Amino acid sequence: MAVINIGSINIDYVHRVPHFPQAGETLRNLSYAAGLGGKGANQSIALALAGGQVAHVGRVGEDGLWAKAKLADAGLNTDNVVTDEGASGHAVIYVDDEGENTIVIHGGANETLTSEQITTALELAQPSDWLLLQNETNMILQAAQLAKSKGLKVAYAAAPFDAAIAAKMIPHVDLIAVNEIEAAQLADTMNMPVNDLPVDKILITKGSKGATFTDGDQSFGIEAFKVDPVDTTGAGDTFTGYFLARLDLGDDPATALKIASAAAAIQVTRPGAADAIPHISEVFEFLERHK
Repeated sequence: MAVINIGSINIDYVHRVPHFPQAGETLRNLSYAAGLGGKGANQSIALALAGGQVAHVGRVGEDGLWAKAKLADAGLNTDNVVTDEGASGHAVIYVDDEGENTIVIHGGANETLTSEQITTALELAQPSDWLLLQNETNMILQAAQLAKSKGLKVAYAAAPFDAAIAAKMIPHVDLIAVNEIEAAQLADTMNMPVNDLPVDKILITKGSKGATFTDGDQSFGIEAFKVDPVDTTGAGDTFTGYFLARLDLGDDPATALKIASAAAAIQVTRPGAADAIPHISEVFEFLERHK
């Protein structure tokens, strides 16, 4: 089994700040760093480091060739990461002393995927495979429809969140991953309780309050591990990638939730997004210490 992730690849420009700037305020940062990010790339690396088999599908500009190389170094198949003439996607991220963040995204090459690229990426896919999608690329509805016609399972991490887009995607997905605010907004848009959303599997992350997973009439929950956060950028992506990888590898939902929660707990104690995601061996060591 494998996961094909049609996802964003961003260059993250991270500024640590004493506080988030107010309207009209010019603020001197405390530090600056650039690294690999984007929800798609973060989730692909989490999938791979969790032990999963991952093929990433996306686009970068010439300025992002190092990002493609970094994905390959993490063990991903990058045969369908295409180089564009324009700029790569990027994100400007502010991180405060509490580890919280605000993010501004430029889509760039992430928004230039073609139907030919999607078709090629899914040509050799097997019905047991997962397709993973987010809202940081174009072509997600078309990709979901094609994947379902081939018998694949479709997972959808509905972020950056848009309730109208998520509502259109729901009929074509098997698993949706949202945070608790997004879940409530989607339920309001579709005029039904969260648990009645017409999707088989619902993963709801709740930050420091943990996460829940509903699969039909079964429900599972996990409390978050208590850590001192340094940077929460990419924590949800780490959780989602780890959770899907462990499900795909055959773990039961409760075990997958525990492993994903531990991975996210480790990730937020480190600066950065993709660079902060732990290897599965680190996660098992963490769980051994926190029995």
